[in-house]
Amino acid sequence: MGEVYEALEDRHVRFIGKQHVFFVATAPRADDGHVNLSPKGLDTFRVLGPRSVAWLDLTGSGVETLAHLRENGRIVVMFCAFEGPPNILRLHGRGEAVRPGHADFAALRALFPPMPGVRSVIRVALERVSDSCGYAVPRLRFEGEREQLFAWAERRGEDGVAAYQREKNAASIDGLPGVSDES
Repeated sequence: MGEVYEALEDRHVRFIGKQHVFFVATAPRADDGHVNLSPKGLDTFRVLGPRSVAWLDLTGSGVETLAHLRENGRIVVMFCAFEGPPNILRLHGRGEAVRPGHADFAALRALFPPMPGVRSVIRVALERVSDSCGYAVPRLRFEGEREQLFAWAERRGEDGVAAYQREKNAASIDGLPGVSDES
C-alpha cells in the first residue's frame, strides 16, 4: 500500500506534473490554534530538486500558511490522482515564504509564468516523501482553470493588491503575524 522514500523520484515528479490541484496543510504551535488546509492550482508548483519544491503563493483572503510557516515551518503538501491510476503523494517538510525583497525571490519567481497578485514563493525543504493507494479518491474530470483570481488582482493593480495584503493578510485567524512590509 504506502511507502516512504528518501527523496522525490522521477515517477513522483512526473505524477506531480500531471496534477491540476494540490493541497497544503499547516498548523500553529498552540493546541487551540486552527489547522489550515488550502487547495492550490493554476500552474503554480515546481520541483526544485529531489528534496526541494516551491509554489507561487497568490494573494488570498487568508494568510494561514504564511503565518504558520513564520511561526514553526511545518508543512505537508498533498497531491491526489483524480484521473488515471489511484495515488496519493505527501511531501512533508519545512517551508518558508520567500517574499519580494528576499535575495532568492527573483530567481524563484522566474520559474513561474507571469501572474498578477503574487504574494510570495513558498519553498519547502522535504523531510519525508510518501505515497499511498488513493483507492477512495473519486475520479474527477478537469474542465479548466478559474480566472477570477487573476481578474480580481488585475482590477486592483499592484498598489491595490498590496493594500489588500496589508489589510486582510496582516494576521492569521489565530492572530499570528502574516504579511507585513518587513516580511
